[in-house]
Order: sequence, then C-alpha cells, then structure tokens
Amino acid sequence: MTAHGHSHSHGTGPADHRGRLGIVLAITATILVVEVVGAAVTGSLALLADAGHMLTDAAGLVVALAASWLMRRPATSRRTWGYVRAEVLAATAQAAVLLAVGAYILVEGVRRLFEPPEVASGLMVVFGVVGLAGNLVSLLVLLTGRDANLNLRAAFLEVANDALGSLAVLVAALVIATTGWTRADALVSILIAALILPRTLALLRETVDVLLESTPRGLDLEAVRELILSLPHVSGVHDLHASLLATGLPVLTAHVVVEADCFRHGDLPAMLDRLQSAMAQSFDVAVEHSTFQLEPVGHSGHEAAAHP
Repeated sequence: MTAHGHSHSHGTGPADHRGRLGIVLAITATILVVEVVGAAVTGSLALLADAGHMLTDAAGLVVALAASWLMRRPATSRRTWGYVRAEVLAATAQAAVLLAVGAYILVEGVRRLFEPPEVASGLMVVFGVVGLAGNLVSLLVLLTGRDANLNLRAAFLEVANDALGSLAVLVAALVIATTGWTRADALVSILIAALILPRTLALLRETVDVLLESTPRGLDLEAVRELILSLPHVSGVHDLHASLLATGLPVLTAHVVVEADCFRHGDLPAMLDRLQSAMAQSFDVAVEHSTFQLEPVGHSGHEAAAHP
C-alpha cells in the first residue's frame, strides 16, 4: 500500500519575481553600455574589465529571468513537478560563472600589481559613480526577495558583484587621482575577488547538493528512522530517502514494514496519518510531501535489493 502526503497541485506555485529580475536586467544592461563608452573615452582597463563583468552578469540575469518564467509553468504528465528545478539549474550556472569571474579578477589583480596600467582617473570617477548608483538601485530591487529561492540568491550575488566592481573602480580612480599610485586598482581587485569567491563557493555547494539529491540540511534521516520505528505496529523501515526538489520543496519516501494484522484490522489509514503528521511537524525541515509504502513483514524479499 502506497500513500502520498499531499495534493499534487503543489500549492499556488512559486512567487513571481520576473518583474524584479526584468528591472535589474534593464539597469545592468544600461550600466554595461555606459561602462563600455567610459572605457573607450578614458582608456581605462579597469572600466573595460568591469564592463566585461557586467556582460557576464547580464547573461546570468537573462538565465535567471528565463528560469523564473519556467518555474511558473504547470506540471504535465511528462514533467510531473513542472520546471521547479529550473531555479537550481540557473543558480548553478550563475555560481559557476561567478566563480570564473572571481578567479579572473584574482589573477588579473596579481598581474596588475607588477604591470599597472595607465588610466585617465578623472573620468573614471564619473563612470564609477554612475555604475555604483545603478548597482545600488538593483540591490534595493532584489533585497527583500533575495532569500525566496536559489535563483534570486544567485541574481543578488551577481548584482552585489557588480556593485563591488563599480566601487573598486571608484576607489581606485580616487586613489590614482590623488596619489598617482596606479597599483591601487590591482589591490582593490584582489580584495573584491576575496569577497566574491567564498560566497560563490557556498552557493555552488548548495546547488550541487540539490542536484545530487542530498538530504536537505536540517533533516536528520537517522532521527526520521527512529521516529518511524517508534510508532505502534512498525517493525522496520528501509529505502528511506529525502531530497530537495527546489527551494522550500523537500520530499521524503520510505518503505515502512508493519505487522500483518494491520492489513486485516484496518489500522493502515491511521498509521499513514501519524506518519505524515510526524514528517510535517516533528523536524526543523517540514516535509509536507511524503510518500510511504506500507508493507507486511517479508514483503521486501519480493523486491529488488533494498537500500538502507
């Protein structure tokens, strides 16, 4: 006997963040054009490098916007969960790009310590202020929704990366303008890389965990096993699995071995209620979508090799 923990409608669907992402993408594309023009006018390699970062992040935001649209498509008989995992794929791709950008900044910053470029610092200040102002507006647009899902978190990190890049350009330009010390650009770039890389690695690790269907953080499967075994008439549990489909959507499946009398005396409905209530209320991670196969002692001998 197999039973599921909730309706397959999956609630009202993920929140719609397409408007936020569209606004941020428009701002990012505008800053990109401004910085390319600024690099051409001033001859600044720092502005050109930051424009390259903006181009990368604009592409990431396009991916995020597409994922946000896909996540709202309904489930079908072929894709029974719809496209809820699109946010994880998008966040993984964005994190990988951010990792590459951070590594590039680090390597380029070290190189420029030894070969500092000549720049027109005066106009750099103007374009740095424009870029920073635009990025701050984008951060404000994403601020309240940044924890809604992995897709929004990745987009927020990309915009934060842009803001740090613009701030670096501004600081370096001011230092060069007042002191003539051109290595300021390289030192600020290395600092930015040191800020970007740890957060990006954390996001990448989290998204890879989801793709590998690792047990959700905060859910102790051994504690789940012990709780199931503590219920009346339960003599065993096997094939216990838990994973995270997308942000806020953990799922759990298990084969629960029960006494044979339960099948004759009609105890199974009450047992399912207890199991599903425990999964939804007893742990830090509320598992509202649980699927249990209730089977009599000896049934596992007729199945394929069971997992723990």
